[in-house]
Amino acid sequence: MKKTIITVVGKDTVGIIARVCTYLAENEINILDISQTIVQDYFNMMMIVDMNNATKQFGDISDELAAIGEEIGVIIKCQREDIFSKMHRI
Repeated sequence: MKKTIITVVGKDTVGIIARVCTYLAENEINILDISQTIVQDYFNMMMIVDMNNATKQFGDISDELAAIGEEIGVIIKCQREDIFSKMHRI
């Protein structure tokens, strides 16, 4: 399984989850786990997704999600699980 960590952070607005999840579904990316919170009007979401059946390359997906984030006023970052784990092991 090719797991990826997706984080979304920014000012809370209607439709953030819907926009991100729609993109993932359109590209055959399965959501394995999702957590989201809102603290004083700031939205924070972390997702673990499976990219085994993704229709695009990791770099393209990362770039396109970042562009969606710009459109809706949030920051979206993608990181492969193995790199994420190694970074947070230290």
